[in-house]
Amino acid sequence: MRTILNLFKLRIGVVITFTALAAAAITPGAPLSAWKMLVLAFSVMIASASAGAFNQFVERDIDARMARTRRRPFVTGALVHDARWLWLIMALTTAAVLAAGWALNPLSALYVFLGAFFYAIVYTVWLKRRTWMNIVVGGLSGSFAVLAGAAAVAPGLPPQPLILALVLFLWTPPHFWSLAIAYRDDYVAAGVPMLPAVIGAKRSARVVLANAVLLVAATILPLFYGARPLYLAGAAGGGALFIFRAAKLAHEPSRKNAMGSFFASLVQLSLLLIAWMIEAAMR
Repeated sequence: MRTILNLFKLRIGVVITFTALAAAAITPGAPLSAWKMLVLAFSVMIASASAGAFNQFVERDIDARMARTRRRPFVTGALVHDARWLWLIMALTTAAVLAAGWALNPLSALYVFLGAFFYAIVYTVWLKRRTWMNIVVGGLSGSFAVLAGAAAVAPGLPPQPLILALVLFLWTPPHFWSLAIAYRDDYVAAGVPMLPAVIGAKRSARVVLANAVLLVAATILPLFYGARPLYLAGAAGGGALFIFRAAKLAHEPSRKNAMGSFFASLVQLSLLLIAWMIEAAMR
């Protein structure tokens, strides 16, 4: 079971699926039925899991050179690295997209596909080994999950889910760069141009802080589209924590502070989503 969890990156998949469900909850329109919410969750989770497995399949050589990833199943030999996995990955992605198209609508299915495509192809194959912008562009995969959830409710995409997609796009780089600062030596050893490996931990920490401030500023936008005090409390509380931890990281770019900033970003996103979902349900 642990091998499967590791291969398909199900922890990341849970976060992405939660953002898709949150988008469906906060989008104005008729609520999705329970079974459609289940199909949405299934589609996004399976597409994300497939992209995660593809990432590990392609990056076996990189993973072998990094302490954080050298125990992944394709590196250790727990799973055989052959083309059968690619067929399974394609089959799972196809099933996820078809399920979304059948139960939801073609636009939602398109966004499910684009989420997997941006992570597997744009991020993993095209950008990760070439440019420090890899996670910036690749981060669009999470935004597409948000749009998939929103389009299931309102294909016209009103402002609220578009703002949430923007928030997730701005959230991904400082979230991941915080982790990359903690594991900077790994990326240097693997030859991957993640931002901290390119410009160093200290400058990267300042970039994380600047991005955290920009992210929190963007979370104000829902207040212009009906969000109320509960949302503000969640967004402000989580945002303040993230900025505080990012400021500590900028002051002292240690591994401890980098992980503190990384976990604070998760708290920030969770508080924002939960508060927004509760508020939407109370209307």
